[in-house]
Amino acid sequence: MRLKHLIPVTALLLAPWVRGADPQSYTLHIQGPGYGALDAALKASSQLQSLRTSAPAGPFALIGRAEGDVERLRTVLESFGYYHSQVSITILGRALDDVGLRAALEALPAGKDAPVQIGVQTGPLYHLRRITIEGDISAKARSAFALQSGAPAIAADVLAAGQRLLEAVEEEGHAYAKLDEPVAYQDASEPALDVSFTITPGPVYRVGEIHFEGMTRMHEKYLRRRLKLHSGELYRPSQIERARTDLLGLGAFAGLSVRLPKQEEVQGDSVPITFLVKDRKRHAVTVNAAYSSDLGGSGGVTWTDRNVFGNAEQLNLGATITDWGGSDTTGRGYNLTSALTKPDFGRLDQSLQLSLSALKQPLIAYDQTAQIGAVTLSRKLSAEWTVGVGVSLEQEKILQEGSNFYYSLFALPITAKYDSTGLSNPLLDPLHGVRLALSVAPTESIGHPDATFVIFQATTSTYLDLARFGWNDPGRSVFAVRGLFAQAHGASTFGLPPDQRFYAGGSATIRGYAYQSVGPVFTTPVPLKGGAVSNPQCTPSTPTGPEPTAPGSSQPIPCGGADLLAGGIEFRQRFGEHFGGALFLDAGKVTNEARPFEGRASIGYGAGIRYYTPIGPIRLDLAAPVHRLQGGDVIEVYIGLGQAF
Repeated sequence: MRLKHLIPVTALLLAPWVRGADPQSYTLHIQGPGYGALDAALKASSQLQSLRTSAPAGPFALIGRAEGDVERLRTVLESFGYYHSQVSITILGRALDDVGLRAALEALPAGKDAPVQIGVQTGPLYHLRRITIEGDISAKARSAFALQSGAPAIAADVLAAGQRLLEAVEEEGHAYAKLDEPVAYQDASEPALDVSFTITPGPVYRVGEIHFEGMTRMHEKYLRRRLKLHSGELYRPSQIERARTDLLGLGAFAGLSVRLPKQEEVQGDSVPITFLVKDRKRHAVTVNAAYSSDLGGSGGVTWTDRNVFGNAEQLNLGATITDWGGSDTTGRGYNLTSALTKPDFGRLDQSLQLSLSALKQPLIAYDQTAQIGAVTLSRKLSAEWTVGVGVSLEQEKILQEGSNFYYSLFALPITAKYDSTGLSNPLLDPLHGVRLALSVAPTESIGHPDATFVIFQATTSTYLDLARFGWNDPGRSVFAVRGLFAQAHGASTFGLPPDQRFYAGGSATIRGYAYQSVGPVFTTPVPLKGGAVSNPQCTPSTPTGPEPTAPGSSQPIPCGGADLLAGGIEFRQRFGEHFGGALFLDAGKVTNEARPFEGRASIGYGAGIRYYTPIGPIRLDLAAPVHRLQGGDVIEVYIGLGQAF
């Protein structure tokens, strides 16, 4: 046998008698200083903590992991301004340099945990004493530094101040400004640090030629017209970032970055700017589903073309099955939609949308079949404000109490929206800010009877993160409040087509009450043959009463009203990484006339759970009415994607 074959064969023969050390399980207790942020940082940096269950280690590796933690924890303490701290770690009550520690670990019975203790003593908190900035920079740039003597010597704050200084200098056109690492001098006699920054601003530059790379379908001519950056302007990173973010907001790009040449490659005082574009997949399919006990289940699919003609035009085609088995429905419905959006129509920040839709709603109040066409022109006034004006034409047939009514509706809706939540996707979880939507829609209705009226609606919601008061970490505890006000002017309740009247009840208004169940209900038969009305009467819905009910249902027939006022408050609390809960209270009412402060409000309350995903929270709410209406359910259930508001 050759020698080169002898070693592996010998290893195989000896394998049954050779084994590595078994993993040693352990318990861990960290005795931190008792400061929330510092305790959390120590815990997050400890490998003894993070690898305890996911990466078991033998005795030797466990001791090495603990030794590494000593330096890691000291680094964290120094970053918080504690430069004379002490970190001690013991295993089995023994110090890490105890020569008998490994043997003691190996002697533990199988399955017995080894106790690990981490003790931290912070020592004195260091403060900044003298702060110097070396470099020929403006007073305005120095003021952006905003780091004062006497502040705690927290590394993150010192580095953040240096970054603000660098950004301020770059914003003045110094494209290749350089900031050296800050130098800290520790005082030997007192807990104080002297910090020195050195910055080299370099020449002032302007924006040179602008290039695009990586496009496959988008027209460069359109991007240049859209671009909020121009050659010859003073080089300012904030303007470049604003232009980049704006282009990325078109929705046609998966990524968009900016490249500058090396300083030695720049000729003159102009810096060429290159936008590196990565196209998003042109087509996408999304699926949606929801359930509530009043409207039943719904599900649909939407197909999207993100760049139809090469100028960021977006086409959406959707099909949804609705009203699948709800207590407030009489059959299945559908909603077919198509919308083509042309951005920058006529001017920047202005878009044109053409839409066509067809829907069917078999509800307790009425059955509706409609076809709708609309043209809407929208303009973005600022990051928060958007206004719009449009025209719509709707042809509809409404079946109510066995008789058909036909309407042609011509409307000129005017809208204004404000959103300071900072979220691009309405399904994401808002934590702060305000949302406001206002609309006025003058409408001409040709039907039985003909009518001219104006619909006014206002909805608002606001969000308060309790972290502002130091009650919890950001985003963990949030109060949300919403309000809805709507009125119809120019026509009586029965002068309005049934779908133009206001109803309350359901997840969008008052949870705990079935959809459209809150408000006036019919007390006499409504339509006669040919569309005539035999002295119709509407009275407020009550817990009990002799009101007519829909066929096959114990619910009274809603007739709607001309005035709606509703609101709600919700407390949202997160638990762990993915779960959360909510407690809520909703209230509102609908009346025949525009008298928002008369009549009794209906109140619903409940609780829910949330599962947070990258595309928004999945919501399950259970709600009950304070006063149960005739034919209403004891509990209403709502399931959907995104918060209720």
